[in-house]
Amino acid sequence: MAKSFGNLKPVHLRFDLQDLTFPGRFMEEILLNVESKEIRYAHLKHGQLYDLIVERKKSRQLTGNVYRGKVTNILHNIQSAFIDINEGENGFIHISDILENTQKFQEMFDMDFEMDEKAPSKPTKNKKEKDQDIAQLLKIDQPVLVQVVKEPIGSKGARLTSNVSIAGRYLVLLPNSPHRGVSRKIEDRLARDRLKKIIRAFEMPMDMGLICRTACVNATTEMLVDEATDLLRTWQGIVESFEKSSRPTLLYAESDLIKRAVMTAVDKKFDRILIDDYATYQTCKKLYDKYKNEHALKLELYRDKPPIFDRFNVEKEIERALKRKIWLSSGGYLFFDRTEAMTTIDVNSGRSSHQSSPSDVEETLVRINMEAAEEIARQLRLRNIGGLIICDFIDMRSRKNQRRVLDHLKEAMKEDSAKCTILGMSEFGLIEMTRQRSRESLVQTVFTACPYCSGSGTIKNFESTSIEIERALKRIINQQQQFALELVCHPEVDHYLHHTDKDYLRKFAEKSNAQLVFAINDGLHLNDFHFYSTTSGKRLEV
Repeated sequence: MAKSFGNLKPVHLRFDLQDLTFPGRFMEEILLNVESKEIRYAHLKHGQLYDLIVERKKSRQLTGNVYRGKVTNILHNIQSAFIDINEGENGFIHISDILENTQKFQEMFDMDFEMDEKAPSKPTKNKKEKDQDIAQLLKIDQPVLVQVVKEPIGSKGARLTSNVSIAGRYLVLLPNSPHRGVSRKIEDRLARDRLKKIIRAFEMPMDMGLICRTACVNATTEMLVDEATDLLRTWQGIVESFEKSSRPTLLYAESDLIKRAVMTAVDKKFDRILIDDYATYQTCKKLYDKYKNEHALKLELYRDKPPIFDRFNVEKEIERALKRKIWLSSGGYLFFDRTEAMTTIDVNSGRSSHQSSPSDVEETLVRINMEAAEEIARQLRLRNIGGLIICDFIDMRSRKNQRRVLDHLKEAMKEDSAKCTILGMSEFGLIEMTRQRSRESLVQTVFTACPYCSGSGTIKNFESTSIEIERALKRIINQQQQFALELVCHPEVDHYLHHTDKDYLRKFAEKSNAQLVFAINDGLHLNDFHFYSTTSGKRLEV
């Protein structure tokens, strides 16, 4: 994407080269790298990469988007349905995502809500699900209004809900739920009581609720009223668009990465946002104008020659986050391995030097485990690993030391924006944890499955291929009665056979009154080989 800066006026653009010469001058900052097909968001703390989001245009984030969908299939056995939302793969909805369910709101916003006890009581989730069948709620080709709560990952479509919620900066509007409450993350009791009184006084349409988010602690009553009005207006627009449309379509899009970056920087009082694209820089300025009185955030355009992520060492950190093996400064290292069901992280002592006494050895292992706990928390954010995670720490004899490492891991995971649950450490040094999966991991975004190994990471060695060739040769001669043969394989396999098994294979063919010749094809998979009849030229099935 070509970048044109036009006639810039220096008074509108403060750009200090010293800030670039000494990365880490700012305590917390966001770097935005904008390309034609990708936007990358890097959150730095004291110059070190703390969090990373990679968003590509062809796979933009869908979470929070509201759609007019159409029911395409109903699965009675699992009380679920597939919904066409015009986003490639059909979305998936379970009956628990159709019935009113407060827990879904808690999961969506990574909060524990303290709900208003005066809200009308409803039957419990389990009782409602037990009493109703999904066929009573949905019919094939029925239009439905749904919201994405989990990104499509791989071949799996987006997870949907009809419990729509419209999130603002301070408030969350619940159009289909009467609950009103304040997030438990707001610890100040006086602030909580003030916010409860404010939202209870709001005159809301029937069966609509409001939730106060963490950011509204310092918001005035007028600011909350204005946002509640905007959210109601947004919901009215969604309903009108739903009624006007006749096919699956997007009705409301959640804020994009650029807007989320500005809002995060303002809410969390970051020092600076540095952007390497002029158009995006101007967009950020317009977004920030509304909030400039709340926080003195520095918005700067990066114009130096080295790419922004190279200058701040982010590119190297991304490459490191894509590797299986991560070295620690203590000399230990981590192995990250992903399976269909879980991710495993193995902690090893590596090159660390142990002292002579047992107590020194134990303390050395604790030190490695403590550093590993910090790096694991960081890598989970950078790699965006979700689901079940098993951490195999180095064995420690002392239960006290095991608790130290466990507590250190929990502390390191506290600031993770994804919801995490960490269980205790087993006697074998294993810690089981889960991390909310909201979008594809960094590996899934950047890589595709290897066509050679089908994503397994391994292929058969030359000896195994040679043994399979011998078996296939015997089958063709003895069962198919073919005696004029040509073996075609990869050049490297042919090279291996030349030094090991070619003579044996020729002699075996001669003993069976057959003739075998060899040929190569560098377009073949290393594990593939073909037999042809030299008389008919046809390929023989093995």
